[in-house]
Amino acid sequence: MGNKDIEPYCLIPYTLYPIPCMPESQTIIYFRDSVKQIGYVSKNWRETMKLRITKVYTRQGDKGETRLGGGQKISKDSPRIHAYGTVDELNSVIGVAQTSNPAPEVRDALTKIQHELFTLGGDLCVLEEDKQKWDMQVIESDQVSELEQLVDTLNDELKPLEDFILPGGTQAAAILHQARCVCRRAERRVVELSRQEKIGEHVLKYLNRLSDTLFVLARYENYKHGVEDVYWQKK
Repeated sequence: MGNKDIEPYCLIPYTLYPIPCMPESQTIIYFRDSVKQIGYVSKNWRETMKLRITKVYTRQGDKGETRLGGGQKISKDSPRIHAYGTVDELNSVIGVAQTSNPAPEVRDALTKIQHELFTLGGDLCVLEEDKQKWDMQVIESDQVSELEQLVDTLNDELKPLEDFILPGGTQAAAILHQARCVCRRAERRVVELSRQEKIGEHVLKYLNRLSDTLFVLARYENYKHGVEDVYWQKK
């Protein structure tokens, strides 16, 4: 098109994580199993990109393969797909919690976390060597620190734990406990991946802190609605 201010872009499979395509590549979009030609986007694509998805299915993944953000074809049962697919599942569970009328402080924290999980999914579905080619968003150390600060702030308002507690309470709190379990599974998937391939420096740290954060958010949600923690009853 001859305009220096525009460049092609692509989206990561399964979860629509946006990154610029490699300069030498065609203008494509990776959407789930599809590889479709699409238009151009301004180089300040983070602020201005608007998507137009005209077709969801293309039958390109019918043989059990998909593509990473860099375009590499990969089996759908590979450790990397399991890892960022579980992160996507975690984000969806948090989305369910958001529909359950959480306290405003919890809602705001979860919204921020959902955006960060989207970044984390993109971090996982692009190979480390490909990240060097683009100025793409990844999980940073300050996002890990912010989770720690959130836990400390909320814990200051909660009663000290006397023993293990049962998942439950309000609907939102129960779903947050479920999200905590999915987060632990995502962490295990990423550990498995990290033993075979390089991953982002702060991905595992973020998931580890997030499971603790979700636990505290579940307790805080019950606290804000006047619901007591239910302690495990030993025989």
